[in-house]
Amino acid sequence: MRIRLGIAYDGSPFAGWATQPTAPTVQGALEAGLTLLLRRPARLTVAGRTDAGVHARGQVAHLDVTPAEWDGLGRRHGGDPADALLRRLRGVLGRVLSDIGPHAAGAIVVHSAATAPSGFDARFSALSRRYSYRIADPAAGRDPLVRGSTLWHPEPLDVDALNGSASAVTGVADFLPFCKPRDHATTVRDLQRFRFVRQPDGVVVADVVADAFCHHMVRGLIGAALHVGDGRRDTGWLRERLDARIRDSAIRLAPPHPLVLEEVTYPAAEELAARATATRARRDPLD
Repeated sequence: MRIRLGIAYDGSPFAGWATQPTAPTVQGALEAGLTLLLRRPARLTVAGRTDAGVHARGQVAHLDVTPAEWDGLGRRHGGDPADALLRRLRGVLGRVLSDIGPHAAGAIVVHSAATAPSGFDARFSALSRRYSYRIADPAAGRDPLVRGSTLWHPEPLDVDALNGSASAVTGVADFLPFCKPRDHATTVRDLQRFRFVRQPDGVVVADVVADAFCHHMVRGLIGAALHVGDGRRDTGWLRERLDARIRDSAIRLAPPHPLVLEEVTYPAAEELAARATATRARRDPLD
């Protein structure tokens, strides 16, 4: 049986999503908790592997269990197996996170669990991932209470210039200039939406949606756009970099702490398997 999990986390205490041998990670903590709960090694597949310091509200992962394991959760802990899993996982995660340190307490919340439809794959069935990125320029001021999730940018930002540069790079393209490529993996992506909105409090929020993202792609795009928004580059610079297909030090990554994975979307249940097959055919599994 395949179980779909909805996950939110504060990425500050972790060295990213993916398990590492010597550093605490979101995957490592979750799998440690699930291993305690299931009494055997557990392995998660995730929709999007976030970098160190990056947060998530709408992360999705799947876990495979046997029918006996699933039914046993309900029998041992009363009622619906999904409710039992969430309740018990909350308890064991508390222990795992306390071992990391007091700064990690409450940093991961599994907010939903359900049996997944046939053909569901958290990574390959996904249609899109949506990220947000908060930026406070002088017009917004500096709120120390949100410093852990907001970039304090010292120069005024022109939102029209930001959006002019962003709209020029939407669509299907090779985003090599903004990515850290992986061996034998494509850097072609469909950037479906890239826009900036100044909120009533003055904070500028980027909204970035793609079918999938290369390693560091969102931070590369945001970092490049900021060069345009504060006047260091002209509006066409992002498009020029994209067309040149050159990856060099001109593109600086934006810091990770304001970046949040907000949402992962999937097709209707009857289309999940076909979507996963099509995605695997054009992307390396480590993409």
